[in-house]
Amino acid sequence: MIPRPLAQRRTAAIVVTLAALTAGGLGACAASSDTATTTEQSAASAGSLHMIANEGHRLAFHVIPGHWPAIVLDAGGGLDSSQWHAIAPALTQRTGSEVITYDRAGEGASDEVPGPWKAANAASDLRAGLTALGVRGAVLVSHSLAGEVATELVRSDSDRVAGAVLVDASLPEFYTDAETARIVAANAHQIAELRGKPQTRQTRQLLAQAADYGPAHRAYHRMSSPDIVPATVIVSSQTPFDTPQDARLWKAAQAQFAGAASNRTLIHADPSSHDIPEDRPDVVMTAVEDMVARVRADR
Repeated sequence: MIPRPLAQRRTAAIVVTLAALTAGGLGACAASSDTATTTEQSAASAGSLHMIANEGHRLAFHVIPGHWPAIVLDAGGGLDSSQWHAIAPALTQRTGSEVITYDRAGEGASDEVPGPWKAANAASDLRAGLTALGVRGAVLVSHSLAGEVATELVRSDSDRVAGAVLVDASLPEFYTDAETARIVAANAHQIAELRGKPQTRQTRQLLAQAADYGPAHRAYHRMSSPDIVPATVIVSSQTPFDTPQDARLWKAAQAQFAGAASNRTLIHADPSSHDIPEDRPDVVMTAVEDMVARVRADR
């Protein structure tokens, strides 16, 4: 049940589940020197840099000026704002919207925060950034792990989000007790091996995201996202997994979420790996354009 290796992709290292975090992460950590690469990648993201403080740490937000609604791009697990380096300026051109990318704590140019990674803390960081930038009613685009951040933000502050585009996102429906237990058990050895690796910034982030994975995701499974926010759900053809059972469950969870409300739409990105922003940026940008138009029409 280990996700397929995508040898030349950064998302091969860190996708959405504990299995993906450790499977690619072990190799990727050995290749990473430390923070320099991600910081340079983050600096390459389009837009002016704003360092915004929250709970004693600073977060890097990149802003391309434009009109309402702002489009907020949230990268997959272990990735930073540079994931959107091609999509962000294109979206500004195509929609006229302000486009915001950012680095979650411990990624890119943002400060590290010790302790287990928690979606609620990441949502607090994103909320702080949007507050400082004066953003409300945004179109939130969330890839992979960022789906958990989106769920927390919409549940706690739905006025911040006028529409969501969930790109092969980590959704509550996937994490049944049985599936979560299987992921944790299958990867216990790899987590132990990762703890024995040199503790670089990347290994610390991997371990932070693996810590408390089981309890956190059993609790996440019991959450639901308010249907007041319209959502487009984009599912990849390959999913993060090689095993047919896990891939079926992943796709079923995406369809279940999309089917739970009349203002949600399911789109299949065929063909595509889990790294849809890289493989099919056209699908992502069209979905975002459509959501921006919808939000403006509903204003």
